[in-house]
Amino acid sequence: MTTHQLCERFAVADVDSHIIEPADLWTSRVDPKWGDLVPHVRFHERRQEDYWYIGDRKLYGVGAFAQARWPEYPPSHPRRLDDAFLPALDASARLEYMDEVGVHYQVLYPNILGFHSHVFLRQMPPELATECVRAYNDWLVEWCSADPARLVPMMMLPFWDIDESVAEMERAHEMGHKGVLFAARYDKVGLPRLVDDHWEPLLARAQEMGLSMNFHVGFLNSPDDLKGAVDQSKKMDFTRESSLVLLGNAQNIAEVVLSGVCHRYPDLKFVSVENGAGWLPFLGESMDWQWLNVGAHKDYPDRLLPSEYLYRQVYGMYWFENDSVRAVLDKLADNLMFETDFPHATSLSPGPASESPSPRDVMERSLAGVDDAIVGKVLQHTATRLYQLDPPVR
Repeated sequence: MTTHQLCERFAVADVDSHIIEPADLWTSRVDPKWGDLVPHVRFHERRQEDYWYIGDRKLYGVGAFAQARWPEYPPSHPRRLDDAFLPALDASARLEYMDEVGVHYQVLYPNILGFHSHVFLRQMPPELATECVRAYNDWLVEWCSADPARLVPMMMLPFWDIDESVAEMERAHEMGHKGVLFAARYDKVGLPRLVDDHWEPLLARAQEMGLSMNFHVGFLNSPDDLKGAVDQSKKMDFTRESSLVLLGNAQNIAEVVLSGVCHRYPDLKFVSVENGAGWLPFLGESMDWQWLNVGAHKDYPDRLLPSEYLYRQVYGMYWFENDSVRAVLDKLADNLMFETDFPHATSLSPGPASESPSPRDVMERSLAGVDDAIVGKVLQHTATRLYQLDPPVR
């Protein structure tokens, strides 16, 4: 194959990327009666940096997740939005960047709501938190209107209210959202486990609508859990914590498989986002071994082997992996997709100080010699089917 041929032959879907939220996202859309409880940005004198706040609760710097093309090693990041790489913020610039790196589609996830949703609950009345979720979903569709065939919005839900969640899922889908940012362990914030009948209205409706449930790394984690991956200044700590965070979805996948959620909702799809994929075959084998080893198959004779649910309903994605991708393709060729994680610190969007390869190079390196039919699934067709994307206009 010639260099960079794959992204010219396939309409590559980057199934995990992010937009850096503008400072007025909520202040321009949420009722001002809530005052400083509305998420807002103000300057932090000691750090000499613009920070997100809810009330007096400091979240993180506005550029903490905007390391793309930043001239210093992570976790250094822009201190103001104006210092960030423009495609992280602007839709037209994003489309130009996507063309540059060989990506046709990008699936878009949040930062603030994704990593600090539980802070919204602790700091806000539920009514305001729900209003903030709606405002975010509205803003994301507006942002994607620059090219709604290529920019793919993923909805957030007010998961603390099941009726509001169902209503918002239907509303957001009608607006153009293609999937749901979700979690498997809501018991971590005091809600019932996902297998509980509490979630039946939402999961059943998502299955009817053909919407996937997407487990993004860090969603529902506490700020302390994410501290090493976002704020640590020591390079060894940052490396250790960010690497371990990327294995976090193993718990989520085991939960939906072994608790019976996949059994109860056989057509519902679950996606492990920004966690790599090399561990998926091991998890499948491990669950099967223990399932048979402890005799669970005797207690649940109507159930499939855990790995069979994994193959049927669970999807993963990769970006930096090379050797481990081959093991995934051997078992889960129909379940693997490609991502870049733009513009985060671990993404395929390196700054001048980074050794990270470009998305074009990663595609060629990791899929060299793989059968064309499988390459097409990984780079394009699995994602376009899962997220119901329009075919590219060539």
